Amino acid sequence: MIVQISTRGAALFGGLPLALAMSIAPAPAFAEDEAAEQHDEVTVEGVRQPYRGNFTMREIPQAIATIDAGTLQENNILRLTDALDLNASVARQNTLGGLWDSFAVRGFAGDENLPSGYLVNGFNAGRGFSGQRDVAGIERIEVLKGPAAAVLGRGEPGGTINLVTKQAELGRTFGTAGLQYRSFDTLRAEGDANVALTGHLTARLIGYAEKGDSFRDTIHQRRWGFLPSIALGIGDRTRLIYDLEWTRVAVPFDRGIVVLNDNFRIVPRSRFLGEPGDGDTVARALGHQLRLQHDLGNGWTLLLGASRRDTRLTGASSDAETARTRQKLYVDGRTLSRQRRTRRYESGHSVLRAEVSGEFATGALRHRVLLGGDIDYFDSDQYFTRFRGPVVSATTTDRQSYAIDILNPVYGRWPQPNGVVTFDRLDVQRTMGAYVQDQISLTDRLQVRVGGRFDDFLLRVDDRLLKTLGRRKRARFSPQAGVVYELSAPLSLYAAYGEGYRANVGADAKGAIFDPETTRSIEAGVKLTALNGRLSGTLAVYQLDKSNVLATDTLNPGFSVAIGKARSRGVELDVSGQLPGRVDVLLSYAYTHAVARTKVLDPAFSFQILPGDPLINIPDHNLNVQVAKHMTLGTREALLGAGAHYVGERSGQTGTTFTLPSYTVARVFGEVDVTGDVTLFGSVSNLFDRQWYANSYMPLWVQPGAPRTATIGLRARF
Repeated sequence: MIVQISTRGAALFGGLPLALAMSIAPAPAFAEDEAAEQHDEVTVEGVRQPYRGNFTMREIPQAIATIDAGTLQENNILRLTDALDLNASVARQNTLGGLWDSFAVRGFAGDENLPSGYLVNGFNAGRGFSGQRDVAGIERIEVLKGPAAAVLGRGEPGGTINLVTKQAELGRTFGTAGLQYRSFDTLRAEGDANVALTGHLTARLIGYAEKGDSFRDTIHQRRWGFLPSIALGIGDRTRLIYDLEWTRVAVPFDRGIVVLNDNFRIVPRSRFLGEPGDGDTVARALGHQLRLQHDLGNGWTLLLGASRRDTRLTGASSDAETARTRQKLYVDGRTLSRQRRTRRYESGHSVLRAEVSGEFATGALRHRVLLGGDIDYFDSDQYFTRFRGPVVSATTTDRQSYAIDILNPVYGRWPQPNGVVTFDRLDVQRTMGAYVQDQISLTDRLQVRVGGRFDDFLLRVDDRLLKTLGRRKRARFSPQAGVVYELSAPLSLYAAYGEGYRANVGADAKGAIFDPETTRSIEAGVKLTALNGRLSGTLAVYQLDKSNVLATDTLNPGFSVAIGKARSRGVELDVSGQLPGRVDVLLSYAYTHAVARTKVLDPAFSFQILPGDPLINIPDHNLNVQVAKHMTLGTREALLGAGAHYVGERSGQTGTTFTLPSYTVARVFGEVDVTGDVTLFGSVSNLFDRQWYANSYMPLWVQPGAPRTATIGLRARF
C-alpha cells in the first residue's frame, strides 16, 4: 500500500480520510497491577525503557504516577496539558497564547520563555516549538516525580514527564478507527493500524486530523499528525524500532482576557482581544527516533538510541500592552492599548545515548546496575519583532495605541503596524553526560540505591541584535541515593536524595549568560499494593531547593531575569486501580508550598520579589478524583464514569498580590458497545459550566478555561 500525503491537503482537513484509512487498532486496556509489574513494569511489548532498569514500581525509591491510554480514552482527553490535570502534582503554566505545553511539577516550571521539557521514550523531546502535544499515539504518560535528575539529567527537580508511545507489535495485525464531534463545531478523526508485513517486520500507522472552532470568538483551529512506528526483529535477541513524528498546528495566537481591579467579569470569557487579521500562528514538528535493544544474555541488556527533532513556529499577534504607563485601559476602563508582535522560532534537537543494564551478585548481595551515557545537542533560533504605542498622555490617540474597545470590539479598525526587531538570537547547548546506578539488595526486604551523573556542557549565545557572542562551559557531578524497605507484602517505605544540574539556556537583556541551575531534592514515602495488585497508591513528602531560578523579564519580551533561589515543600497522595465490582478509581491530591527565597528589588524591572512570595500559577491545593463503573447491558459492555478537579488559589503575576481564584470543574463520560466491534462514546467536561482560569502571566493576560463542552463519537475496531 502506498500513501501519499500533501501538506496542503492535510492542512485543509484532508487528513480526515487518511486517519480513517489508517485506523485499525483495538483500544488498549491497561491494569496497573502488581502481577503486571512482576513481568516488567517498564516494558512496552518487550521494549525496555531507558534510565529505568529491571524494577517493579514498589522497588523504586521515587514517586511515579502513570496515566494510561485507557484513562485518556475514557475521558476523551486530546491534549497533553489536559491529561496532566489528572495528576495533582502538575500545575498549568503560561502556554504562550496556547502555542506550547507549559507545566510545573511539584511547584517548579523551569524557564517561562521556553516550553516545558518532557521525554518521549526516554529522549529529551519537549523543548522545541511544535505546538501543544496531542495524545494520539501515546501508550501512557509517566509522571516521574522527585530527585531523578542524577540519572536522567537536565530535568526539573520536581519531576519529569515521560511519554511512552505506542509501538509496532511484531507478528500482529489489528486496528481502530474513530470519528467524533465536539462542541464548537469541532470534528476529529483518528486511526491506529498495526500491520504485520512479515513475521519479523511490522508497521504501526497512527494518525489524526482535527478542525473546528473554539469557545473563543473568531478562533478557528486546524491540527493533524502522522506518528508511525516500524519494528524489526533481528533474531530472538535484537529489536530495532523507528518512530516518526510529523505534526502541524494552526491556530490564532490568543493571550486571553483582561482583568481590571480584580474583576474577572469585565469581559466574557469568549471575547478575543487580538486581531483576526493576524491570521494563524503555525507550529510544525518533524522528529525521528531510532532505538536498538539487544539481549546480551544472563539478564543483561544493551540499549542504543538516536533522535532528531526539528520544530518551527511562525506567526503574528496583537497583545495587550503590559507596561502601565502605555496602557489606556487604566485611564478609561475600556480602551485596551495593544502591541503587535511577529515570531519566527526554530529549534533543532539531536540526542545519542547508550545504556547497559543487568545484575550480578557479590556474596549474598544482589546488584542491579545501570551504566550509560548520552550526548545532547539543542539549538534555539528566535527572531521577534514588536510594535508598541507611546506613553499614554492627553493627546495619545487610539490609533497610536493600536487600541481596541474591550466592551465593544471592532476588529480591523487600524492598519497593522510594523514592529522593530527586538530579539534575534541563536542559543546553542551541547551536553555530554555519563551516569551509573547500583541498587543493592542487602536483605529480602531492604534495598539501597546509589549512583550519580557527570555532566559537561557548553552554552553559546549569539545575539545578532546586540552583536555579542557569549560562551560558558561548566561541568558537575550530581549524586543520588535511595533506600527501599518492604514493611509487609502490601507496604514498602522509601526515601531518596538527589542533586541536579542544568544549563539555563540563553542570556538576559544585556547579553549576560545565566549561571546554570542547581537543585537539591529529598523525599520520603510509603507505597501500597492491595487487592492482589489491582489497587496501588503512594503517599510522599518532599522538599526541593533550586538556585539560579529564572523568571520572565516583563520589560523585555523573550528575555528572562535571574531571581535567585526558590523552595518547594509538599505532600502528595496518588491512588489508582480497580475496586471489587469492576469499579475503577483514581485519586490524586497535592499540597504544594512553592516560594521564592531571594530578595529581588531592581528598579530596571517592573516587579519586586521578596522571600516567601509564591511562585506564579502554583496552587497550594490541587485535587483530582474519578470513579468509573464497568457494567454489562444485555450482552453489551458499557462504562459510566464521573470526576472532579479542584485547583486552589494561585499567584497570577510574579511579585504582586494578583491572584487567580480557585475552581472546581466536574466531568462525566461513558461508552457502550453498539456491536461487537463498534463503540459509542461521549463525555461532558465542565459539567456545571463554571467560570475558571487556567493560568496567567499578569492581569491583562489571563487564560480563561473552556465552558461546558460535550463530545460524542464512534470507535470501530477489528
